[in-house]
Amino acid sequence: MNARITAIALSALLATAATDMSAQSYTHISSTQGNEWSSTKGKMEKKAATAPVLEVARDAKGQEFKAWGITFNELDWDALSMLTREEQDEILHRVFAPDGDLRVTRGRISPGANDYARSWYSCDEVEGDFNLNHFNIDRDKQAIIPFIRAAQKYNPDITCWISPWCPPSWMKINGDYPVVSSKYNNLSEKQNYLLFGTESAEIDEDEMKLTGARDGVFPRQLATTDYMIQDPRYLNAYANYFCRFIDAYKEQGIPIDMVMYQNEAYSYTPYPGCAWTAEGTIRFNRDYLAPALKRNHPEVKLYLGTFNTNRQDHVEKVLSDSELNKSISGMGFQWEGRDILAAIRAQHPDWSYICSESECGWGSFDWPAAEHTFELINHYLGNGCNEYNFWNFILADNGESPWGWKQNALIRVDSKERKATLTPEYYAARHYCQFLPKGSRIVGWKGDQKGTMPVLVAVNPQGKHVVIAGNFADSEAPFSLKLGDRYINTTLAPHSFNTFLE
Repeated sequence: MNARITAIALSALLATAATDMSAQSYTHISSTQGNEWSSTKGKMEKKAATAPVLEVARDAKGQEFKAWGITFNELDWDALSMLTREEQDEILHRVFAPDGDLRVTRGRISPGANDYARSWYSCDEVEGDFNLNHFNIDRDKQAIIPFIRAAQKYNPDITCWISPWCPPSWMKINGDYPVVSSKYNNLSEKQNYLLFGTESAEIDEDEMKLTGARDGVFPRQLATTDYMIQDPRYLNAYANYFCRFIDAYKEQGIPIDMVMYQNEAYSYTPYPGCAWTAEGTIRFNRDYLAPALKRNHPEVKLYLGTFNTNRQDHVEKVLSDSELNKSISGMGFQWEGRDILAAIRAQHPDWSYICSESECGWGSFDWPAAEHTFELINHYLGNGCNEYNFWNFILADNGESPWGWKQNALIRVDSKERKATLTPEYYAARHYCQFLPKGSRIVGWKGDQKGTMPVLVAVNPQGKHVVIAGNFADSEAPFSLKLGDRYINTTLAPHSFNTFLE
């Protein structure tokens, strides 16, 4: 009996020692421009080599993370289609497969055209069709649905959510898809007065170039007019439009489990868009969209978003309606919305929060753009978002839309050579996506206040810690992080992305 007890005790001691030894070692994966994804081994130490950037208890609970997502756009499908079938399969595996690089499980869909559609369309362009007799998703069957099915081949469990850029044009007060006139559309300049309710107001066609500037409020002036017609017939038809879209996609084997009423109601765009006031936002969501979903799709959650404004008083005005709040499950933030995410989440801690769109840049496809994306992910996950959605994941050439905006993507296709390249932004995303699956918990983070070193600490579903850090400085930087009673002590290369794995 004593011998047996001794054997059990020895076994337990050896197991503890093995666990302790394992906890003292880590794998360091680092990416710098031209040397992406190099791996080395290291051991944790008992003392800090420099002041720790973070100290994290091993039993910290943290915020659960649920999903990485991308948007299914027509121009993405066109870029992917330039490649051979074998190359397409390799990319789809990298992005969507459970053992791939990015492990995407969520898809964002726009009912009707967004700014990365081939051209304007909606699901019902028959004026006055309040009963939606002419509703269809024929355009979606050309690219979006084949795109999703191609992704489902590698992950059949993908779920989707929707947010429109623009209602059917006949439901808008200007009878057209843009918000403001431009050389890229046919809207009369005379109709621009609708935005601010006065013909003397100056409309800046280039205001969208200010997005992400982080140097003031956005938009500089809020719309005073709802571009969605506020007549009950139109609002009721539009709410039913959402439900019909969910039904149509369900018939295609594509589940939709979340809805947001509008993409970027604060972007006054030359491409498909729709400006809303706080009053119109409350009215439509509270009195029409929420009841329609409850009647027809009680399984679908209603989120408010996407908020791309840092005008906190305006967002708080929308959220001040108690009846609306009863129907809301969460909120989506993007672009300038990041500035007020923490404050709004503190006011409504029981809701879920997501990054509804990663910032897309200006078509540079370079390392600084990747550093920006790396910092964005750190910011949104650190501030409690349980889902992060990328925008275009693959584009051709300079990433230009039909409306003249050049954007970045995770993968770039040369249309002449028909060759795909993983961009720096791809590696910025991979340093997070590959190691933070659903069920991971964010247990510590440090924001990037000086443009040098964002840090995030998480625990994966297997109980192992993952540390993700960037060094955006021009010189190498000492790095120390306390995890329990041990330290990761190392040096981060200049302009590097880093992941440390237990």
